[in-house]
Amino acid sequence: MDNISVLNLILEAGIVVKIVMLILFIASILSWIIIVERYNFFRKVKSANDEFLRIFWSGKDLDALYNEVLKDDNLYGARNLFKNSFNEFNSIKAGDSISELDLESINRSMRVSIASDEEEMNKHLSFLANVGSVSPYIGLLGTVWGIMTSFMGLSDATQATINAVAPGISEALIATGMGLFAAIPAVVAFNKFTSESETISQGTLIFAEELASIFYKQSIDKK
Repeated sequence: MDNISVLNLILEAGIVVKIVMLILFIASILSWIIIVERYNFFRKVKSANDEFLRIFWSGKDLDALYNEVLKDDNLYGARNLFKNSFNEFNSIKAGDSISELDLESINRSMRVSIASDEEEMNKHLSFLANVGSVSPYIGLLGTVWGIMTSFMGLSDATQATINAVAPGISEALIATGMGLFAAIPAVVAFNKFTSESETISQGTLIFAEELASIFYKQSIDKK
């Protein structure tokens, strides 16, 4: 028992337990790749949104702000909504007047922008949710199989002792540990990113209502 290590237990595990561990290891690696990518994504979106809204409410000319926004290809949240809706507004206001139907067209453009952002922000989150919910059960499967194999091996033993089954039970329990190791970060990250996505979407909805009010006032002034 003194020479037993976690690495040795993994290497000496049965084929089924090894497959379970490999699946959990791959799931954990992919989860962390997504976690890092989504963390950087949301950090950039929040930073860009805060900066854009600060400039927007400072009273900067909307045409000048629109020209600045056009220079950036990766737009999300308030910036993406502003670009699409203001582009729609510019194409409409070129006419003699702006009707209720025209304003509804702008609102539709806003809804499309918000839906597009939500789809992008929720990207890969379903994978984290699946890893968080399924990994413990996959680990448990490896544990049950390993313990079952250990006890089946006692049928050939002349004397049943704890030393005989301890290595097999230990390697089986590692599978459960790996399942939790893969699941816990995935669940925490999923909850965090889902909350951030909802916060950004809610902020964009509020901005959309305020922007629609601005467009409406400009349409009244034009009439």
